[in-house]
Amino acid sequence: MRSRTASTNFGLRFLYFAFACLLYSIWRAVDLLVQVELTGEYEHSPIVTADNTLTLLKKETGIG
Repeated sequence: MRSRTASTNFGLRFLYFAFACLLYSIWRAVDLLVQVELTGEYEHSPIVTADNTLTLLKKETGIG
């Protein structure tokens, strides 16, 4: 999914891009740490998926 903006402001568009890159990097780092902790090795297919995360959040918070 790509973010959409109608803004022509380069600074705002760059901020959105940088924030998306930061979130993706954090997501992959968390996945790497979880895989190493659970299995002792790292595979490229993710263990931490959006579906797993949403299910856990629903279970813990009751939201959704």
